Amino acid sequence: MEIYMEKPVFRYRARQLDSEDIRFIEALIKEHYQRGRSHISKALCEAWQWIQPNGKLKEYAARDLLLRLEERGLIALPPRLRPKNNLKKKSFDQIPLFLQEPLNGSVGEHDRPCIELVQSQDNYLWDYLLHHYHYLGLPKLVGEYLRYLVTIKGQVVACLSWASAAWKVKARDQFIGWDETTKQRKLHLIANNTRFLIPDWVKVRHLASQVLALSLRQLSSDWQRMYGHPIHLAETFVDISRFQGTCYRAANWVFVGQSKGNAKKGNTYRYHGQPKAIYLYPLHRHFRRYLLDDQG
Repeated sequence: MEIYMEKPVFRYRARQLDSEDIRFIEALIKEHYQRGRSHISKALCEAWQWIQPNGKLKEYAARDLLLRLEERGLIALPPRLRPKNNLKKKSFDQIPLFLQEPLNGSVGEHDRPCIELVQSQDNYLWDYLLHHYHYLGLPKLVGEYLRYLVTIKGQVVACLSWASAAWKVKARDQFIGWDETTKQRKLHLIANNTRFLIPDWVKVRHLASQVLALSLRQLSSDWQRMYGHPIHLAETFVDISRFQGTCYRAANWVFVGQSKGNAKKGNTYRYHGQPKAIYLYPLHRHFRRYLLDDQG
């Protein structure tokens, strides 16, 4: 007896959607139409058991999927209950109060840096510094992420952000020994260093590698407290047209290869012609065991 397998009509991250999935979503939209998009996203998470490792629903992923499907003309969402409030681009014209004194010399000539998670009162300062002084500007941080401020005697000397790992990284997957199924189950145990800024007026030798080491030392425990699971491997991508990755190598990160020069745009990858060096840092001596087996 021949079994008919329906072809997928849409692929979102690691999930293949067929026409039956689309019909289910259309029925869900019809059932909850008057209650709005957020409620529909939540209902979809509950129906498909889209749950983060910390037990929370993957509502952002569900909302993103619904928008992608609407863009393709596969579904029609109800009108927004509230106007979209993120259309106005933030300018960060108001200068926050912070020390901006030149720092030179080497790390041994200064107090040990203090690294702390960004608190609500420091949100604007972190955003302001990244917006004005990082060549990529502010990152779009969604899902699981952490942000840090690093200070010496109260002066900010570095800013970092960590977020969910990239999906499509061939050299990383080969280094770990992943197949697609295992990666889908274990990707949440990797964090991506999405931003690392040391302001131009801070020129302290070896500070960058010291800050990276401090951040890595507490990354997993901070992630555990925030999201209910540890981190076993860190990753980052270095623009080789601008940097040589010196601080990552000095902090004992492992170079595993280069990206192909593609970037994720919506639900697809587009070639931009700027390959990046891929560096990894194991946070546990048995990291492969945790990323391959069902222990972590």
